[in-house]
Amino acid sequence: MSYAIFQLARTHRAYAGDLLRALDLFPGQEIMLMALWEHGERTQSELVQLLACDPSTVAKSLRRMETAGLVTRRALAQDRRVSIVSVTKKGRVLQRRVETAWRALEDATVASLDEAQRHTAVCLMRIIEADVAKQR
Repeated sequence: MSYAIFQLARTHRAYAGDLLRALDLFPGQEIMLMALWEHGERTQSELVQLLACDPSTVAKSLRRMETAGLVTRRALAQDRRVSIVSVTKKGRVLQRRVETAWRALEDATVASLDEAQRHTAVCLMRIIEADVAKQR
């Protein structure tokens, strides 16, 4: 079971990576962009909480995204230690393309499953995730 989950996650992530590379994005950057598109500008700490990611991972991704011109970070006037992250025009232009890539990933993921099988698969994955999370 664990090997099957590992292989599925690896294959899924690889295909997602292929789709994202076509947009000049690294895996995970699309998640940050989606959060910013949906919730508007956020502090870096809010992004860490919202995405449930390691702070150093978020910081590294944001540095890359800032260098690529997708986001800007500015210090909060009241507390210069706090960074506000905003999507740039270049980052906003990617929204439709990222959404299209995610639809392609979703379509490929469930291509051979009917609606009932899709529902069952999601339910089973949530149960497995909860069981594993209990062990942490």
